[in-house]
Amino acid sequence: MIVLNSAKHAVELLDKRSNIYSDRPVLMMGGEIVGWKYTLVLTPYGRRFREYRRFIAKLIGGPAQMQTHLPLEEYETRRFLKRILNDPERVSDHIRKTVGCIILKLSYGYEVQEGHDHLIELVDTATEQFSMATSPGAFLVDVFPLLRYVPAWVPGAGFQKKAQEWKRTIKRMADEPCEFVKKRMDEDANIPNYTSELLQNETLEGDKEFNIKWSAASLYSGGADTTVSAVYSFFLAMTLYPHVAKRAQAEIDSVVGGDRLPNFEDRPNLPYVEALVKEVFRWNPVAPLGAPHRLTEDDTYEGYFIPKGSIVIANIWKFLHNPSTYVDPFVFDPTRFLPEDGRIPAPDSRDYCFGFGRRICPGLNLADASVFLSCVMVLATFDITKTVENGRVIEPEVEYTSGTISHPKPFKCTIKPRSTKAEALILSMDEQP
Repeated sequence: MIVLNSAKHAVELLDKRSNIYSDRPVLMMGGEIVGWKYTLVLTPYGRRFREYRRFIAKLIGGPAQMQTHLPLEEYETRRFLKRILNDPERVSDHIRKTVGCIILKLSYGYEVQEGHDHLIELVDTATEQFSMATSPGAFLVDVFPLLRYVPAWVPGAGFQKKAQEWKRTIKRMADEPCEFVKKRMDEDANIPNYTSELLQNETLEGDKEFNIKWSAASLYSGGADTTVSAVYSFFLAMTLYPHVAKRAQAEIDSVVGGDRLPNFEDRPNLPYVEALVKEVFRWNPVAPLGAPHRLTEDDTYEGYFIPKGSIVIANIWKFLHNPSTYVDPFVFDPTRFLPEDGRIPAPDSRDYCFGFGRRICPGLNLADASVFLSCVMVLATFDITKTVENGRVIEPEVEYTSGTISHPKPFKCTIKPRSTKAEALILSMDEQP
């Protein structure tokens, strides 16, 4: 096992030699027994992997494709503002629902219900289980694969019952929304979406339908939890660094004014907000160690022999907290990305946090747009401050969960509209795109 603690080495190996560094190791618990090996994140490098990537590229592969989806992104973010206005105590739940609304509409044409929605809850459960099932060292069967054959009734084999429960969850996560799409297509009530377009336009031979189903499942399971973590980190940062929020709000006010909400077209004119988004991705990366790569051929690098089959891990957290690259790395400071006071801006955090080479996140454009719109619209309309209880200021702790995907632990903050005009903007919802 090789852990790369330098971004330079990660680029040299995982980017420039991606033809031999793009496989995935076998994760016995999460991948083989539970079944996450069928999703893009754990699919071995090969034909199925390339087909998934080809399918997803048609939907969100680049800025041109993303232009089609921006009206939906902006509409759902406005709904997000309304949910916060109505119930600011449940901001974490609102973030999760908003991200789910966007990805489920794109993937399946599915309209998420207000209040409890069974599909949102199902996928949330599945992604939480993924993080636990793939945590390094969490299950002995990952170290001794033969344990997979031990019956569940044997003392110490409790992981088998857990694996079967988690396996049922992921199967439902892939099957139920796909069946929803097929039923809508049979009824001629189809709303154009990723799954229906592929089912209609691809020749459904061999395992093609299987790959469409699991690539669609990969879109939400891979994108939802990570984006939720990034946006929740934004709220934590704004609570702890009010001067950052105030400067961003001043920039938004000067560019957008107070008569409308900001949108994606304003992005080029908001350099400080753009830097703030980069800092959100850097400050607490959602996947601190990314996903492990596996070497498919012997290799030599800077005098080191790296044998075939080696597992290579990029320590993304370390790259983004290297003090020689990012001064005072534990401080949330967007100015590090701006050419102020004659300094050279720090490297863009998005070059590292979405992975490397042929395993780079295919949804990076969607995630980047979602995080930008959430940040800019929230800042335009709300003030986020520390909570005061009984005359005492509650100081949030910067604490994150462990696991493949890392989330801020729950914290208290106070969210209020900036003005009656801002509140009126939130309530004046546009029609759905």
